[in-house]
Amino acid sequence: LDDPIVTVHQSIGEAKEQFYYEKTVFLRCVANSNPPVRYSWRRGQEVLLQGSDKGVEIYEPFFTQGETKILKLKNLRPQDYANYSCIASVRNVCSIPDKMVSFRLSNKTASPSIKLLVDDPIVVNPGEAITLVCVTTGGEPAPSLTWVRSAGVLPDKTVLNGGTLTIPAITSEDSGTYSCIANNNVGNPAKKSTNIIVRALKKGRFWITPDPYHKDDNIQIGREVKISCQVEAIPSEELTFSWFKNGRPLRSSERMVITQTDPDVSPGTTNLDIIDLKFTDFGTYTCVASLKGGGISDISIDVNISSSTVPPNLTVPQEKSPLVTREGDTIELQCQVTGKPKPIILWSRADKEVAMPDGAPQTESYDGILRIVNVSREMTGTYRCQTSQYNGFNVKPREALVQLIVQYPPAVEPAFLELRQGQGRSVTMSCRVLRAYPTRVLSYEWRLGGKLLRTGHFDLQDSTEFTVSSLSRDSYGVYNCNIINEAGAGRCSFLVTGKAYAPEFYYDTYNPLWQNRPRVYSYSLQWTQMNPNAVDRILAYRLGIRQAGQQRWWEQEITVNGNIQKGELITYNLTELIKPEAYEVRLTPITRFGEGDSTIRVIKYSALSAKFPFFVPAGEFHCGFEDGNICLFTQDDTDNFDWTKQSTATRDTKYTPNTGPNADRTGSKEGFYMYIETSRPRLEGEKARLVSPVFSVAPKNPYGATNTAYCFSFYYHMYGQHIGSLNVYLRLKGQTTIENPLWSSSGNKGQHWNQARVNINPPTSFQLIFEGIRGPGIEGDIAIDDVSIVEGECMKSDQPANNLRSGAVGTSAHIRLLPLLILMSVLSHQR
Repeated sequence: LDDPIVTVHQSIGEAKEQFYYEKTVFLRCVANSNPPVRYSWRRGQEVLLQGSDKGVEIYEPFFTQGETKILKLKNLRPQDYANYSCIASVRNVCSIPDKMVSFRLSNKTASPSIKLLVDDPIVVNPGEAITLVCVTTGGEPAPSLTWVRSAGVLPDKTVLNGGTLTIPAITSEDSGTYSCIANNNVGNPAKKSTNIIVRALKKGRFWITPDPYHKDDNIQIGREVKISCQVEAIPSEELTFSWFKNGRPLRSSERMVITQTDPDVSPGTTNLDIIDLKFTDFGTYTCVASLKGGGISDISIDVNISSSTVPPNLTVPQEKSPLVTREGDTIELQCQVTGKPKPIILWSRADKEVAMPDGAPQTESYDGILRIVNVSREMTGTYRCQTSQYNGFNVKPREALVQLIVQYPPAVEPAFLELRQGQGRSVTMSCRVLRAYPTRVLSYEWRLGGKLLRTGHFDLQDSTEFTVSSLSRDSYGVYNCNIINEAGAGRCSFLVTGKAYAPEFYYDTYNPLWQNRPRVYSYSLQWTQMNPNAVDRILAYRLGIRQAGQQRWWEQEITVNGNIQKGELITYNLTELIKPEAYEVRLTPITRFGEGDSTIRVIKYSALSAKFPFFVPAGEFHCGFEDGNICLFTQDDTDNFDWTKQSTATRDTKYTPNTGPNADRTGSKEGFYMYIETSRPRLEGEKARLVSPVFSVAPKNPYGATNTAYCFSFYYHMYGQHIGSLNVYLRLKGQTTIENPLWSSSGNKGQHWNQARVNINPPTSFQLIFEGIRGPGIEGDIAIDDVSIVEGECMKSDQPANNLRSGAVGTSAHIRLLPLLILMSVLSHQR
C-alpha cells in the first residue's frame, strides 16, 4: 500500500441569466495497492458518508477501477473550509496498516503559478555555466518546484537548489528544452519552459558540380563550374560564410557568383559559381564557416580545381569478391575509388531489404573499406558500394557489388534425444541436417563414447541413420553423430539407456489410512508405472522413506511378480507412521539394467477438519473409535441429538443402570465405543445419526471403473427394556438426499455385543450412516464398536475376511534406534 495522494480540483461555471457563480471543489484520493484499496473520508474528526451531508457527494469516477475515491463539495459553504483526511486501507492484509493523508481547504486555496527569470531561448557557447531561475508567484499551499528535461534526464552535473538549476561547463549534449514544474496538488501543475541552445559548427562537406546545364561529368575550360559548401550550424541563423581563392578573400562578381541559400529552405549551404572557366581560375578555393556570436572555432573547407580534378571511378579488386569467411570471424569488404577528390563511399545491402550490420540503412566509409566484426550467417549476401556526392563530384553515382559468403557448421536435429529400450531389442538413431554451408562436402561419423563406429559422406540425402540390432549391456551409452563441413561440425547426441521410467504417484489416494491406535497412522501409497513395456520387466521397487527434515533414508525392496501393465494401479501400505509427522517417500523401479528414475513425494498426516471432505479407502478401514477424531465420523446436523463417545472407565457414575455395555467390544474397560444416551430430555422417536467419512472405491485401473464387493461389518449392543431401533443406511456419492436402507434391528438383544455383517457392492464412493432411534423410556441405550470395511464378500466363518491379493507380505514392527522410535514395516503390497 503506497502513501495516498489527495489532489484538489475546482470548477467555476456561470449560470445563464443569473448573477451568481457556483464553485464546486473535488478532492480526489489515489493510492497504488494490491489488493485494491478502500477509501474513507473525514472532515476534521467527522466521518463523511454518502448522504450524510447535502453539500457532500462521494463517488467513484467511471473511468477508474476501484472503490470510492472522489469527494465532491457542491456550492462551497463556510463550513466546507476545513481539514480533510483520506484514509486508504487494504483491510490489514499481511498486517499492512492503514495510511492517511490530510489536506487543508481554505478560502485561499489556489493552484500554483510560476515565473521564469530567464530568456527564451538561451544561446550559449560550450564550456560556459548556465543558471535557470524559477520562482513561484502564487498557490496555496506553497507549491514545490522541480526541473525536468523534455528529452531524457537532467545532466549528471546539474546542481539543483530549490527553483534554481545550474549546469556548469555546458556541452552540445546538454542542449534542449528545460521545464520548471510547480505542484501543490491543487488543480493542474504549472509549467514554464525555456530552450537552451549550445552554439556549434560541425560536419563540413563540399561537392563539385562540373556543369549544371550540360550534365557533363568532367570539368572543361569555357564551361561553368559550381562549388557547394555545407556545414551544420547551431543556431543556423548565426551562420556566415566567406570564400577565399589561394588564401585571398573572394567577393561576388560577374564571373565569380557567391550565393547563400535560404536558411529556411536548406540551412548551412553556400555556392560559388565560376562562369566561363579559364585556365587562370585553377587553384584552391576555401569556404570558411563562422558563427556571428563568436566563441566557436571556424570550419574551413579546401576544394582544389585543376586539370587533375577528375570524377571518381569505382572498382572491386579481383580477389575481393566473392569473399568467403566463417561465422564469428572479422572481414573487410573493399571498393577501390580513383579520381580527385575522392568522395565518401556509401555501403548498403544490395539483395535484401535489411539494415547493415551496424543497424543503419547505409554506412559511410572514407577509405572504401567496410569492416564487419563477428560475422553471422545472416550477413551472407551482396553488398553495394557507391560514390556519394559529398567531398566529390555531384554526378551520377558510381557503384560496384561485393559478394560475401559466410560458411557455418551444419545445424542438425535432434541436438539431444533419450532412447529407452530393453536388452536384446533394436534401436535406430537418425541425425538430420537442417542447414549448412558449404553443403557439398558434408561427411558424418558415428561414435559411442570415444569409439568410432562408422563414417561416410552425404550424397543426395539429408540424414544418416545408425541401428543397434540387439542391445547388450555394452551397447548402452551416449552415441554422437558428428556432421562435418569446412566450417566445423554439428552434433546429434543420443542417450541409449535401459533405465526404467519414473513411476507416477496417484494423488487421488485417500489419506491417510486411519488405525485404531492413538500414536501411529498408516498410508496407502499408490502409483502407476510410466511406459513399463519400453524397457526390461520391472523386477522390484526400492522404497525409501524418511521423516521430513531428517537426512537418513530407510530403504527396502518391494518384489514385483509378473508384468506391470500400462495404467495399472499399484498399491503399497505404509504403516507405523508417527502422528502427526510428514514423510518423504522415494520410489525407484529396478530392472536387469539397474535402477531407473526415482520419484519423490511427501505424505502428510491430516487431522480432522469439518471444512474439508476426507476420503478413506474402502477395503482398508478399521475403526474402534479410540482416536480423538473418531475415525473421521461426523454428527449429522439434521438429527435431534448426537452419538456420544465413551468407555466404561470414563462413564458418569450417575449413568442409567440396566442398559448399555459394561465394556467395549474386546471386553476392555478402557476401550471406547459410540452410544446414544436416552435419558431426559430425550423423547421417544428422536434420532441420532452418525455419518462415516467418504469411502473412496479405488479402481484397479485409475482410468477405468470397477465394481468391487466389500464386506461391511460392525458390532452393536442393544440391552434394556426400552430399546428402540438401530438402522444403517448406504449413501452413494452424489445422492445426498437418497439413502438406501442397508440393515436394521429393534428391541432388546441382551447384555452382550453382537456382530452384523453385510455385503455391499457400491458403484461409486459412498458413506455409511448409523441411525439410533430412542425407544419409549430411559433404558434404551444403543452402542456400536469396531466398524470395518474389507475388500471381498463376507465369509461364512465368524471372522471377517480379507481377500486382498498380496504380492509381498510382511509384519508390523517397531524398529528401535535409541533414543528415537523410527519406523517402517510392511502390511501388504497389493496390485
